[in-house]
Amino acid sequence: MPRKSPFHVNLTLHERQALESLARKYTSSYCDVIRAKIILLAAEGLSNDGIAARLDTPRQIVSKWRKRFCLARLPGLENEPRGGRKARFFPPTLVVQVKALACELPHRLGLPLSRLSIAEIRQHVITQGLVADISGATLWRWLSSRCSSSVATSQLDLPSQSAFCCQGRSGSRSL
Repeated sequence: MPRKSPFHVNLTLHERQALESLARKYTSSYCDVIRAKIILLAAEGLSNDGIAARLDTPRQIVSKWRKRFCLARLPGLENEPRGGRKARFFPPTLVVQVKALACELPHRLGLPLSRLSIAEIRQHVITQGLVADISGATLWRWLSSRCSSSVATSQLDLPSQSAFCCQGRSGSRSL
């Protein structure tokens, strides 16, 4: 026995025009086109199984978007915020300052070492007040990448050896 959705789709003229326009646009993302087609086919009276077969999409996806449209109309078809921690973006000048710090000789920083570890660089970046907190993984990613040619170190008044130091890191995690 075929399943019958409890969510019946009845479109207004404005909603139908907006969905048809979205489904036809070449610049629309694939998921937006599929969502629009799901709702248009649901408005024609097709079952979730029929829509899923016609669009080669899992039935659960069809059910989800039919329900969200019926509960919130057109805004229900927009993406909801993703879970997890928000991405943090650091200005490029901060990356250059951290690379310059990593290129400093340890004795200039008051350390009796021949090399700086990621943990020591992290500690200096935080104590200098450049950032409130930063992970060692982020520092490692920055220091192991090559310098971008668009960042001019001369404009940032950094030590002269920073240009030499930015030639990309390989292998060892101590710098």
